[in-house]
Amino acid sequence: MFLLPLRTANTHENMFNKNIKLVIAALIIGYGIYQFTEGEIGNGIMFLLLSLIFIFLYFKNELILIAFLRLRKQDFEGAKKWLDKIKNPEAALVKKQQGYLNYLNGIMVSQTNMNEAEKYFKKAISLGLSMDHDLAMAKLNLAGIAFSKRRKQEAKKLLQEADDLDKRDMLSEQIKMMRQQMKKASIPKQHYGQPTSARQNRRSRR
Repeated sequence: MFLLPLRTANTHENMFNKNIKLVIAALIIGYGIYQFTEGEIGNGIMFLLLSLIFIFLYFKNELILIAFLRLRKQDFEGAKKWLDKIKNPEAALVKKQQGYLNYLNGIMVSQTNMNEAEKYFKKAISLGLSMDHDLAMAKLNLAGIAFSKRRKQEAKKLLQEADDLDKRDMLSEQIKMMRQQMKKASIPKQHYGQPTSARQNRRSRR
């Protein structure tokens, strides 16, 4: 019965409020303990295990998880649809999940809006990301953006930080390619062949 108010139109934005999940988990745990006192050990264990699902979803938002799955399938439109359901991130998400919301938004707009992507990735890093790999990816994207905006020193710093975080070498190829691009950009253009003045001197001698 306590789930019914969540379905009303007036509480649509609070449907995924993180605190509601803890309340539901507490109610389930309470009922599980009651089942133990009644001698229903199997039911008690079942309800305690059920409560773990809501505790897990408190720390790992279900909409973020679905969006991650959509992105793995290169379904950017589907991922955005699920992320857009999070109307009030501060109420619905713990701090690091807010970081992942910005991280995913950054990935989705990185090909179309560099400035927006930079804002999203910077906010994701400031809020925090649980996995070093994700933090490395965010810094790698920021390095690419900084490099494209001719902020070479910042790009090098971010790229090194991404490399340090990439302990499993999952981004080693991308990091290597970006280093090569930076190296090529730093080499001054050389004019191959003989200078024009030299050719003119030879012609004058003839």
